[in-house]
Amino acid sequence: MAIGILGGRFDPPHVGHLALARAAVRQLGIDGLRVTVVADAGHKPAVAPAADRLAMARLAFPDATVELEEHAYTVDALQAYGYDDPYFVVGADQLADLPTWKEPQRVLELARLAVAARPGYAAPSGSDRIVVFELGPQDVSSTEIRERVRAGEPIEGLVVPAVAAYIASRGLYVR
Repeated sequence: MAIGILGGRFDPPHVGHLALARAAVRQLGIDGLRVTVVADAGHKPAVAPAADRLAMARLAFPDATVELEEHAYTVDALQAYGYDDPYFVVGADQLADLPTWKEPQRVLELARLAVAARPGYAAPSGSDRIVVFELGPQDVSSTEIRERVRAGEPIEGLVVPAVAAYIASRGLYVR
């Protein structure tokens, strides 16, 4: 059984995250998707509280197992859970940052990196631990969504309706 892991801050989760997950599941034959919401990312702080980001991720990924991840670094999470050779799903931009990750070689020992090919990023070579799948352009970012909310602009089409409603009901990202 092929397991896929999609981890991140999800601050908030958006349609680009959904497209990434769906493309990986479809193209790599992933049987079970685990979405991990990092409580306190080691590289960049979140804006919304972890409980809100977890709730939004559950709304955005209703068909996946969605859990709060207490480990700040990918390598620590992978070591703690002891998966049997999972796919760790990332965008090409995250692959470019791999050398800055904590223990990147150990990450590659514990999981295969499933990398979404995007324009402007060279396909990786030299490792059988990195697999590439296709993903069309995704012109959306969590930063943009937070800025739009702060400016009072609509976010429809950038997040699923349930996430938009959650953001509005909780007053997230207005400051």
